[in-house]
Amino acid sequence: MKYRGVIFDLDGTLVNSLEDIADSMNSVLLRHGFPPHDLHTCKRFIGNGVKNLMREALPESPDKEELVEKYYSLLVEEYQHNCVNKTRPYDGIAEMLNELAAQEMKLAVFSNKLDELTRKVVTTLLPNWNFEAVLGFSAAIPRKPNPQGALLISQKAGIKPENFIFVGDTDVDMLTANSAGMYAVGVSWGFRSREELLSSGARHLLDHPLDLMQILK
Repeated sequence: MKYRGVIFDLDGTLVNSLEDIADSMNSVLLRHGFPPHDLHTCKRFIGNGVKNLMREALPESPDKEELVEKYYSLLVEEYQHNCVNKTRPYDGIAEMLNELAAQEMKLAVFSNKLDELTRKVVTTLLPNWNFEAVLGFSAAIPRKPNPQGALLISQKAGIKPENFIFVGDTDVDMLTANSAGMYAVGVSWGFRSREELLSSGARHLLDHPLDLMQILK
């Protein structure tokens, strides 16, 4: 078998976290006199980490970067309390993970969400599967599309990058996969369009989690 492991993005790939992220973001905005955003707009902000989410959410102003720094920590605090309120795995994720485990595939998660929050979501909502590594953004792990986290997972698992599938829902994930020398797979149920995934280097698109098994045949 060519592929021996799968690295997953988290938000928009394994779990639908949109409402919890939007609720937390809008709570901070409203408390400080800024207009909230609807779910469709919020979806476009997700994928590059919490600080960038705050940057996208705030209106343009001369002191915008100061405001980003000011409210970023408040957003993190708010989201820590809300990150598993409404967030749930997408339909078919459990069945897919069961199939992969049955084939003894090494599984891992690499997210641009803060590391502690990434671990909290995975531990709480995906407790039944053994992940070789669960990585989020930290001082030690730069954000995607930097491939360092993906390559660290490859090293830890003892599997060459070319024997990994990297599954995600954004252009950032596809760029990360290709930079790491992994097989880039996009999902159609996440936060970005099929066109964006393909133009960013997706080599395969999934319309349902179990479609991943076709690649392994």
